Amino acid sequence: MKRDLHNNIAVKRGISAVAIGTTGTGKTTPAIDTAGYQAIEFLINYGTVTATNAVFTALLTEGDTTGGSFTSVADADMLGLEANVGLGATASRVSGVSKNCVKRLGYIGFKRYVKLKVSSTITAGTPIGIDAILGRPQNAPVAT
Repeated sequence: MKRDLHNNIAVKRGISAVAIGTTGTGKTTPAIDTAGYQAIEFLINYGTVTATNAVFTALLTEGDTTGGSFTSVADADMLGLEANVGLGATASRVSGVSKNCVKRLGYIGFKRYVKLKVSSTITAGTPIGIDAILGRPQNAPVAT
């Protein structure tokens, strides 16, 4: 068996690295289409957090269409928890000032489309980027 990940995943840009901005508003990925794949993993890339009171919160949502309503994903349909991919000064998150880290969150539900939103308790200048990795394709190799 070849050790080949390259031809068996697709990577979708969710959000290019950008400061979150306004308190509570956050940034949301476009709807990621999971058709043709049996697995999806979100990577949340945090830049340097300088405000000790900053708390970043993640919200994973799912829907049947891109234009329809999206609802919160049940904890049972996640690999990892939203609370653990956030960042800030609580027990379940990285405490205090954090430097350049990556968190991840998987989705194992059955809806076709998923979105990930990250928001902050402060107007944050911390850059955040989100990528989605689609895996276990029905047809491989995956086109690049």
